[in-house]
Amino acid sequence: MDDPSLYLLAFVAAAAFLAGWTDAVVGGGGLVQLPALMIAFPHAAPVQLLATNKLGSIAGTTTSSITYLRRVRPDPRTALPLALAAFAGSLGGAFVASFLPREAFNPIILVVLVVVGAYTLATPKLGLVTRIRFSGGRHYGAAMTTGMLIGFYDGALGPGTGSFLVFALVGWLGYGFLEASAKAKIANWATNFASLLVFVPQGAVMWKIGVILAVFNIAGGYLGARTAVAKGAAFIRGVFVVVVGAFILKIGWDVVQQLL
Repeated sequence: MDDPSLYLLAFVAAAAFLAGWTDAVVGGGGLVQLPALMIAFPHAAPVQLLATNKLGSIAGTTTSSITYLRRVRPDPRTALPLALAAFAGSLGGAFVASFLPREAFNPIILVVLVVVGAYTLATPKLGLVTRIRFSGGRHYGAAMTTGMLIGFYDGALGPGTGSFLVFALVGWLGYGFLEASAKAKIANWATNFASLLVFVPQGAVMWKIGVILAVFNIAGGYLGARTAVAKGAAFIRGVFVVVVGAFILKIGWDVVQQLL
């Protein structure tokens, strides 16, 4: 790959900062960062783009996870099983990624996103306070099932993982948006790490670009996490609705293009 111009470097750096901020608040930073890489490096192999995106993402999720741990202090009895299950799921998903045609998943994801967005809008108080729906073993089982399924999805495909984790923790387990975002970020770090364990030995990471992504993801992730903690659950809910709406438009357009 030829050395990128300063314009392209500035472009991907700005995208990485915005992705880090969005991902720290409510997830979905890949909606910004991965398309930016596709635009900047149209001749790169898909696995290179995915791997480089993961390198930048894990830097941002590390920063935001630490910020959430210090300021929100999520319960590790749920966060750790969730993250471990997500790690295992993502590892499996990354290994089988080459056998899963993305086109088959887009219509399913689109339907899920529309349901998620409609349910959130129709339930104004959803996620503003924590109302845990399960107790004991059922709670941890639900958390680990969530982590395993969404982790597998992240390893195999990826877009929207953070948002899916947040919604599952809010809509199914009953957490408020702030606490759900904290737990989701820890689990998302685990899925990114698992994917890199597969991609790095393959030599798929574009390291120079990945370092730039990492630096600006860290800045965006730090600012995003602090913003989310300061603004609270209502702010996160609003950003969540916007991000889900953007996903619906993006994936909906992909589905239309598939059909044409």
